[in-house]
Amino acid sequence: MDARLNYNGNSVAAKFLKYINSAGKVVSDSTLPAATQELVKLRASQINGCGFCVDMHTKEAAHAGETTLRLNLVAAWREAKVFTDAERAALELTEQGTRIADAAGGVTDEAWANAAKHYDEDQLAALVSLIALINTYNRMNVIVQQPAGDYQPGQFG
Repeated sequence: MDARLNYNGNSVAAKFLKYINSAGKVVSDSTLPAATQELVKLRASQINGCGFCVDMHTKEAAHAGETTLRLNLVAAWREAKVFTDAERAALELTEQGTRIADAAGGVTDEAWANAAKHYDEDQLAALVSLIALINTYNRMNVIVQQPAGDYQPGQFG
């Protein structure tokens, strides 16, 4: 299976990805914990059905030392006791921020307040930016039917 569009072979797509990858570096360089970043990327990708991103972020998280148990339980985080309260707050914000169309009010005040108990303002800014960013990547990959399964950790530098 091939993607409908080769991002690197198209000047518009390549330029767009260059800019959003730069935005992603701002988040990855932030004080938002790296483990939380990977959990957020994985959960949004699961919700959006982005096989490429699920493949990528599962492998990147494992490569960074994340356990198989936690990775396997991300989709069922509410029932799992392997996540910290801060991670749970980030996962809730991720779900609500990803499923905006499913709720008339978007992200609830309760979810925001819970996240704000665990993260400072810069970390909240990074978390919101990361949720928006991974949703962008998910949508691009789902639209072009980017195939999953071949990703290697560190593949994109």
